[in-house]
Amino acid sequence: MNPQKDKENQRQRAPSQRSLATRARIFNAAETLFSERGFEGASIRDIAAAAGVQGALVNHHGGSKEALFATIVSRRAEELARLRLDALDVLLRQGTPSLRDILACFITPLLDKVTGGDPGWLAYGRLIALVSADDRWRELTEACFDPTVARFMVEIRKQRPDADPARIGACFVFMVSAMLSVCTSRWRIGALAGGTPEQDLVESLLDFCEAGFETATRP
Repeated sequence: MNPQKDKENQRQRAPSQRSLATRARIFNAAETLFSERGFEGASIRDIAAAAGVQGALVNHHGGSKEALFATIVSRRAEELARLRLDALDVLLRQGTPSLRDILACFITPLLDKVTGGDPGWLAYGRLIALVSADDRWRELTEACFDPTVARFMVEIRKQRPDADPARIGACFVFMVSAMLSVCTSRWRIGALAGGTPEQDLVESLLDFCEAGFETATRP
């Protein structure tokens, strides 16, 4: 074995800063276009043009269109899962949580990101809504989000031990749908309400979801 040669090979295999920057531009462009046009509406050519690269580079960094789409959905899912689970762990260490507190640990991390001024997270919120509504992305949705959902479902069931698990599951889906509506339709909420501060939207959403869980899961 030649340690020096091994180090040289590792350096050769490591992507350059330029390559990483190109990949980031491609992924960001793909995220924006997929969120605006859906899977069919965003072509590899469109993504390449938005990123300022040749189409071959999109394939090089992202693979097929399906593989690129999966990468775009999963890359922020990891950070979102960590934020949610970290918040839940902190909450549980503080003692016995309320149902509302548990729901807030799931809802608030995404809404904070979406409303925080980062256009990438705003696009990602729209993208999650598209993926969640399309059955062909079921496996992708399950892989990216269900492990975190399962952890929250355990804690919610502790809050409602006598409730039908199917009703708890239905309430969770309703909650996610309402949360994604806040991500994608704030303009509509504002139009109907005459303008609502972001914090009021989060608190209103938590009021809505908490009441829904409590009513639907009564014995």
